[in-house]
Amino acid sequence: MTKTFDAQDTLPKLPIPELADSLKHYARSVSVLQTPEEHAATQKKIDSFLAHDGAALQEKLIEYAKDKNSFIEDFWYEAYFNYKASVVLNVNPFFVLEDDPTPSRANQVSRATSLIVSSLKFIHALRTETMKPDVWRTTPLCMNQFRMLFATARCPTETNDAVQVAPNSKHIVIVCRNQFYWFDVMWEDGTAAITEREIMDNLRRIVDDANSRPPATVSSSAVGVLTTEHRVSWAKLRKVLHQDNAETLAMIDRALFLVCLDHTSPPTASDFASTALHGTYEIVQGHQVRKPTSRTGTCMNRWYDKLQIIVCDNGVAGVNFEHSVVDGHTVLRFASDVFTDTVIRFAQSISGTTQSFLTGAYRPPTDDLHIAPVRLEWTLNAELLQGIRFAEARLSDLIVQNQTRVLEFKTYGKSFITKHNCSPDAFVQIAFLAAYYLQYGTIVNQYEPAMTKRFLHG
Repeated sequence: MTKTFDAQDTLPKLPIPELADSLKHYARSVSVLQTPEEHAATQKKIDSFLAHDGAALQEKLIEYAKDKNSFIEDFWYEAYFNYKASVVLNVNPFFVLEDDPTPSRANQVSRATSLIVSSLKFIHALRTETMKPDVWRTTPLCMNQFRMLFATARCPTETNDAVQVAPNSKHIVIVCRNQFYWFDVMWEDGTAAITEREIMDNLRRIVDDANSRPPATVSSSAVGVLTTEHRVSWAKLRKVLHQDNAETLAMIDRALFLVCLDHTSPPTASDFASTALHGTYEIVQGHQVRKPTSRTGTCMNRWYDKLQIIVCDNGVAGVNFEHSVVDGHTVLRFASDVFTDTVIRFAQSISGTTQSFLTGAYRPPTDDLHIAPVRLEWTLNAELLQGIRFAEARLSDLIVQNQTRVLEFKTYGKSFITKHNCSPDAFVQIAFLAAYYLQYGTIVNQYEPAMTKRFLHG
């Protein structure tokens, strides 16, 4: 059987393209946006660059790449870690999961339990290297990003951000009404140390405890909202927070992933897309809390520096993820495998002969593992309490300036687009640009990444 990371040693490095070829592609791309006179001027500058500075820079790049796994990897990280604006809306993407096929899981606790169980199976497959590696047709793809998918945290500093990875993490963190709870779920080797029933009981206890907290306490201790701040502001506040809350921060940073239990029931796909992207916002009695008859204010029920599974009261679920060290292709594999496992488990409830998709293992916990939920406590001074209030205000401004709508387009799809020799992704990007031009009468720069996983550390 092929192990998860077997192909890593055989993957080629991403080649550095010839400078002349790159400049030729550039000239061809800009030509359609220029008059003949403008293009002639551009071509003159291209020729000068190729003959002088360009050649020297190309040699430096070739020398730089000699001891690197990928010549663009550090530049890619630098682009993310030096970005100072809020990660909400600007950086963190999300996936919306299909509804669970098991009717009894159309509620928050049951759905969250199911997703946790499947996620733990996925992690077990990673740690035992039994997860089938990704391939494109017959070409193996780099699996390095999966090492940073779980137990990873983006940590701000006043210069640039950094990533911390805890490869032996054993616990998860639950966020409910802005309160944080943790419990162990596995052994270091990925073997589960908790049953599905115990996970469900833990979640019920957490929901009951969070609902018993007074509104002022819920709002004032919403430390997660600080992760939505400008990264330098968050770095300064985190330094203050660390003084009296080092263990609490470490517990969150080292968690395998977070599960955000939101007290809303989004009725439409657009409503849940907004929830998954940035949460909901509504002031009630001066606090981001719940009304007696309806619950709101989920935008503070997050920790955006981590991988987060979001589950609402009505069982709809999605994933919001920190994007600096993993791309959408990696998280899509996780989301797809987890959902497939829920479908298989539903099929097994009907026919016991259905073969499992993700296989896990269970070993009862010892006293070294804490499988009962523990609420994380914060010690907050006046500066931090003020920071939470300011962060809430700035986040609300971001949210009210944006609208999210989901279009389920059924007229045609991928097959029609590829039949006309166009990339489906490029087609959608062009549609966005055309819509923007129709709305604002101008064209703006837009970057579109290309997957390089056929190469090492792609």
